[in-house]
This record gives sequence, structure tokens and C-alpha cells, in this order.
Amino acid sequence: MAALSPAFKDERKNNGAVMRKLFAGVATFTALALLAACVTINVYFPEAAADKAAEQFVDKVLDTPAQSTPPANEPQQPPPGKSPGAMLLDFLVPSAYAQQANINIQTPQIQAIQARMQQRFASILSKYFASGAIGFTKDGLVAVRDAAAVPLPERPALNTAVADENRDRQAVYREIAVANGQPGWEAQIRSTFAKQWVQQAKPGWYYQDAGGAWKQK
Repeated sequence: MAALSPAFKDERKNNGAVMRKLFAGVATFTALALLAACVTINVYFPEAAADKAAEQFVDKVLDTPAQSTPPANEPQQPPPGKSPGAMLLDFLVPSAYAQQANINIQTPQIQAIQARMQQRFASILSKYFASGAIGFTKDGLVAVRDAAAVPLPERPALNTAVADENRDRQAVYREIAVANGQPGWEAQIRSTFAKQWVQQAKPGWYYQDAGGAWKQK
């Protein structure tokens, strides 16, 4: 039998190494895919995204300059030192598991509510916030704080406006949670918005602190 040439031996050795790496890669991918399939996906409430969404919503209703605007469309880079296997697992496991979800406030229902609130604020509520007659409650609603500051003939219209406003606020908190596929987030959405209403309130407006006491900004 003729002896194999050194070049043929080297080629066969290289091919074997390539095949072993290929099989190892396939095995790793399969193992990670199985692991991902077994992972219980807990969709955590994305606080930063919710805060930004609430800021944008409240800013438009109150028509005030945004408090902060981070750069848009920043590329998402993997954390330094992350192994290829970990990055592959991130790809296989939905991004919600890594708490990277965004909050959608662009549905027609949400935008319709926002438009009503914006019009109501500009035409009715703003002057009563300025006079201190009404304020933001600790649970993200509006309440009449000092009825005596409202002329008697104006009180029925103000009470109706406050009731309509609170109905829309409750609806928008619920709609945002539902629109993002997480009805259980409603309470957290409400809490996030409650902070933003106060944060974007103008100096002199009233709000309730955590204990329900009225404070003036």
C-alpha cells in the first residue's frame, strides 16, 4: 500500500479539526436552545422606559419642556467581557427577560385620550392649578383642593372637568398596560405617571405627598 503524502495527512488533520469545531458549535447551540426553552420568562417592569414614556406623555399634556432627553437610537452594545455563549443565550431568550422592554404609548386609543387631556388642561384646568384650587393627588389623579378659591358659578364646570380628567387618567394607565401586553403593570404605570405629574408641575402648583398632605411646589 502506498504511503500517504505529508500534504494529504495535513489536509485530513485540518478537516478533522474543522468538523470537531463544527460539531462542538452545533452542540453548544442546541444546548443553549434547550436551556432557553426551559427558562421561565419573567417580564419585569421596565422602570426607565416607563419613566421616559410618562415624561413624554405628561410633557405633551402640560405643554412644558421635557426635563431630560437622552440621545435617541443609541446602539445597544453587549456588556464588556460577555462570552459568545452568553450573547447567544441573550439572543435566544426574549429581550424582556433582560428588562429591555420599551413602553408603547402610540396606540390610537392612548393618543385619543392624550388629546382630550391636553385640550381639557389648556381650556379649563390650567387656571385652577395656577390658583391652587386643584392639585395632583399621590395616585396620579386630580382633586379639588380648595373649592373656596373657585367662584360659585364655575364650580359645577370644574367638578365635571375634574371627573372627566380622572376618568381619562384611569383609562390611560390601564390602556398603556394593556397595549404593552401586561395588564398587571397598571399600578406601576400609575405610580410612574404620578411622579411625572409632580415633577413637571409648575412652581406654585399643589400636589400630595406620599402621606396625602398637600404641598406647594
